[in-house]
Amino acid sequence: MLVSMASNQQTRPGIGELAKDSARGRIGVVMGEVGGRVQIRPIGGGREWDAVPDNVVAPSAREELSARLAARNGNSRVGL
Repeated sequence: MLVSMASNQQTRPGIGELAKDSARGRIGVVMGEVGGRVQIRPIGGGREWDAVPDNVVAPSAREELSARLAARNGNSRVGL
């Protein structure tokens, strides 16, 4: 699901999709939107953070692969 952004006609990831918070340089899963902010949770789980909708973009294929690999490596270190 992609949500249309009226200001510049780009799209941003919807709930359950991977997204990049360009202001923080972090990638996670979109969990929802409350109070004009997008809630994003790290791929491997953890505490959500709020992002300004204009800063939420789809990650590149390389960024997505890197983030998924980092989460998988983190899980293997703790035996998951």
